[in-house]
Amino acid sequence: MMKKKSADTSASVINQPLFDNQSKSRGILIANLGSPKSPSIQDIRSYLNEFLMDRHVIDLPWILRRIIVSAFVLPRRPKRSALAYEAIWEDTGSPLVSNTKNLAENIQKLTGIPTVVGMRYGSPSLSDALNELKLCDEILLVPLYPQYANSTRKTTIEKVRSLSHDKNLYLLAPYYSHPDYIEAMTTQIKNHITPNTEHLLLSFHGLPERHLTKADPTGHHCLQSNNCCSTHSKAHDTCYRHQCLETARFISEKIQLPTSLSFQSRLGKLPWLKPYTDDEIKRLAKSGIHNIAVACPAFAVDNLETLEEIGIRGRELFIHAGGTELKLIPSLNNEPHWVSFFADWLKQPVENFETL
Repeated sequence: MMKKKSADTSASVINQPLFDNQSKSRGILIANLGSPKSPSIQDIRSYLNEFLMDRHVIDLPWILRRIIVSAFVLPRRPKRSALAYEAIWEDTGSPLVSNTKNLAENIQKLTGIPTVVGMRYGSPSLSDALNELKLCDEILLVPLYPQYANSTRKTTIEKVRSLSHDKNLYLLAPYYSHPDYIEAMTTQIKNHITPNTEHLLLSFHGLPERHLTKADPTGHHCLQSNNCCSTHSKAHDTCYRHQCLETARFISEKIQLPTSLSFQSRLGKLPWLKPYTDDEIKRLAKSGIHNIAVACPAFAVDNLETLEEIGIRGRELFIHAGGTELKLIPSLNNEPHWVSFFADWLKQPVENFETL
């Protein structure tokens, strides 16, 4: 794709046999964030503890993270989250996990390459996924996050590195502006908007502002001016906000609708990237717009943040603020056009991928 030199585990390997007689065999590890095992309070508490204790998620010293998570998050949030997960839980389990596994199955069918799923938090784990690829000489790590963030992409890469010392590891680069991804997103949006749709909102997952400045390799670019994301800089390689803005720009150029951008899922009282999605939803409704569509380009597959936060609570918020209908655009999931693009990327020679 881009040339740069420099995760129920038993179900994560899709088809058999997995290995051929080539001198070097490749395996694909599709990595996503993760999900609780079930919508029970106990399982959600365990998942949140693992997730929030990651130093890339709450970027504070360990003792402060431990106090925040144990004293302020775990006593209350699991009960609220259980209701949200129950609203979107499927017979097959977590939508995020099942959608990711289905994507992996289709990728393996199209590429003929052993493909497994590993989650950064929860199950199937990255460790279990790597174990299932133990006979492969080369492993291509595919973080499903289109944009770069320390709390998604970097933490996944570091975890895989720590678990795999004797493999040739390669990495799919962020694909936030890749023409195939933009085409897949615009096709998905066009297939789901209606003649009544007046406005398209592109809602990206939010991040604390300080995550951007900490990821800035220059130390003096991100959030230092109003036009930092449009001013060329090495910082853009790891700037989540810049990459979201680029994704939104390319999509909006192909969609014949008024379009705006926002950031969702903020936690705590520190400043996060703005505008906030809930504020933007209310603004659109109060401005007299009756029908909007919301797409979430930071999520390759549907999950709690798309299905419940936008599809249920976001819709209720829009109607309560005076709107008529909010339509959630499904994530790319296993759309054939997207799977075909993705499979073509992953069949390329290893020289076209970054080396870990």
